Amino acid sequence: MNKDLTVGKPETVLRQFCLPLFGSIIFQQLYNIADSLVAGKFIGEEALAAVGNSYEVTLIFLAFAFGCNMGCSVIVSQLFGGKEYAKMKTAVSTACIASALLCALLMAAGILGCETLLRLINTPAGAFADSRLYLDIYVWGLPFVFFYNIATGVFSALGDSRTPFLFLAVSSTANIAVDILFVTVFDMGVAGVAWATFLCQGVSCVLAIGVVFARLRQVETREPAPLFSPLLLKKIATVAVPSILQQSFISVGNIVIQGAINGFGTGVMAGYSAAVKLNNLVITSFTTLANGVSNYTAQNIGAQKLPRVKAGFRAGVKLVWILSLPLCLLYFCAGRYVLLFFLEQPTEAALETGIRFLRILSPFYFVISAKLVADGVLRGSGRMFHFMAATFTDLILRVVLAVTLSKTALGSTGIWCAWPIGWTLATLMSLRFYRTGPWRDETSEVS
Repeated sequence: MNKDLTVGKPETVLRQFCLPLFGSIIFQQLYNIADSLVAGKFIGEEALAAVGNSYEVTLIFLAFAFGCNMGCSVIVSQLFGGKEYAKMKTAVSTACIASALLCALLMAAGILGCETLLRLINTPAGAFADSRLYLDIYVWGLPFVFFYNIATGVFSALGDSRTPFLFLAVSSTANIAVDILFVTVFDMGVAGVAWATFLCQGVSCVLAIGVVFARLRQVETREPAPLFSPLLLKKIATVAVPSILQQSFISVGNIVIQGAINGFGTGVMAGYSAAVKLNNLVITSFTTLANGVSNYTAQNIGAQKLPRVKAGFRAGVKLVWILSLPLCLLYFCAGRYVLLFFLEQPTEAALETGIRFLRILSPFYFVISAKLVADGVLRGSGRMFHFMAATFTDLILRVVLAVTLSKTALGSTGIWCAWPIGWTLATLMSLRFYRTGPWRDETSEVS
């Protein structure tokens, strides 16, 4: 059901809107967690290392899909908030057409270039074949990834966070069952893990796209909605391209970091693979809640209700800090037990690596979550230059420090220390940019 985020108490509105989004991302992450869990438990440590190694490459593709999601979502939110329904429909179809073309280019690049990329990041010989196999299958499922992201972006723009939650709850649960079936019954190895994800994401995508267009047909407009608009494409690209660049550079940075990690052997690789999945679950949860703040901000800017933006920021920070506390305590105090869900009879190197990674990063969840909420406001208001400046500061610092510190006596521990430093400095920048926005004066009008 569509929901207007420009009315009602901001904290209540944002909480009701974001909680299903949080549930959705939990189930979304179950796709990747299930892959690692099944690979580590039922195939072996080298298979877990291969899936984790491939995951860093898949994040490049996901960066483009996420950018399309945000570009579509922010512009559709603004048009929905301003009650420009014909333009809103055109924005959705324009985003779909542009995303299809971009997806085709990425599939071609993936088919031709994944093997070269795996070699560039020093993938060990024992994990190379499985990494390549996983990526080959993943690339053919990219259309499902792209169009599902467009669908969830539209749902969020219309204030509906419940429908994508229901889709993901069913499909991700099915993915776990199919993962186990393909690996344990059909003995398909890493290929079974990849095909299970492919099939379940495909079903979820088709259903989500069908519901989106059925929902849009119910919205009445005074004039016909054109199928494509160059002007709206430009507006979508204004948000999408910086988001794609942000996520792409983060992914490339993670691949560079993965290359440094690979030099420490499969034990450290496996421990990092398990721990980074747990960390990404947290960061992606914060990011998804921040995306909700973006939709909230965009709708209120479209409706010219700037005072609600400040209230939404405060409510968003409160929400992510409430989430940060139990996650920090869980990872810091009980990280060993959580990691054992991924590692069957782990080596000492794998287990110690994962524990150390989680203990270094988890106390800084309060810092990075505040940054992501501020970024959500910046993105929802179209202040993309400021958004990118803080993001690139974080990325560059993390990559440079990770590579540099890995060559010191700290070894792999030096790599993990790069995260908190980058997070802290980038958070200071994002908060500074937020405080200079037009909403700082509650009587401001939209420029």
